[in-house]
Amino acid sequence: MHGVVLDAESMGNTSLEPILALADDWQVHQFSSPEQVSERIRDADLVLGNKSIITGAAIAQTQQLKLIAIMATGTNNVDLVAAQAKGVAVCNVTAYGTPAVAQHTMALMLNLATQIPNYLLDVTQGKWQQSRVFGLLEHPIIELSGKTLGIVGNGELGQAVAKLGEAFGMQVLISKRPNQGSGGSDRVPFHELLGRADFLSLHCPLTPENRQLINSETLALLSPGSFLINTARGGLVDSKALINALTNGKLAGAALDTLDVEPPLPGDPLISAAAHLPNLFITPHNAWGAIESRHRLVLQVAENISCFLNGRPRNLVTD
Repeated sequence: MHGVVLDAESMGNTSLEPILALADDWQVHQFSSPEQVSERIRDADLVLGNKSIITGAAIAQTQQLKLIAIMATGTNNVDLVAAQAKGVAVCNVTAYGTPAVAQHTMALMLNLATQIPNYLLDVTQGKWQQSRVFGLLEHPIIELSGKTLGIVGNGELGQAVAKLGEAFGMQVLISKRPNQGSGGSDRVPFHELLGRADFLSLHCPLTPENRQLINSETLALLSPGSFLINTARGGLVDSKALINALTNGKLAGAALDTLDVEPPLPGDPLISAAAHLPNLFITPHNAWGAIESRHRLVLQVAENISCFLNGRPRNLVTD
């Protein structure tokens, strides 16, 4: 079996040994550009990738490809229709980063509520030292307790964030699926949720139906002084509309861990805006990156491959 790892660099310094021990012949690439993917997977039996784009054209050119093991939960970087047509199995990993992403989400929420990034900057710029009183209160600080947390996406991550929100004394509302109205009776219609949430946290997958779910129209429905947190996918948010909402005071703040294009291109509008908007915080898509979660990811990928090789495929995904 010939295996290819397309983007080992995306895993940081995490050892891939549990995966590499499953086959004798591996080509491990730290990074693969879109132009390199097709050539590198052409003769592979097993392909591992995190965010490398595996197109239908690249899959069609493979000679003996049997399995694409995605080192992530999201599958939008693989052409699933082409894989199925070619008879190539695709599997992903689930629930490996729940504690890490949930705590990162709450960290972003807490930073918005406490304005810690701005106060840290005040200290390094000497504003505290120049103060006539013992403490600075230049930026509004609020409590999470008593606030309403609206969650869009009630999967593994959404449920974990809901529990943490409740631990902080927040009222948690779960959205029905946008544009579908489905979900249990304990869920709130999406557009109603927008008007009731003090903090809106996104945990849904990116699909053609919900791309730019957060746009000028939905932002207009948010209650005044509310906050947006996105640790899901950047494409869920219309960047221009978000910047306008932050600039005109419709939103009190936003914290993002994902952007539509990653890594960002020079001049990315949100990053440019963050340089002068004190109510916009951006982290570099590392909510999932705790050491423990990356280790669990590797072990789960190894188990996926092992099960597949032994005729017991698991975590298979289809279009």
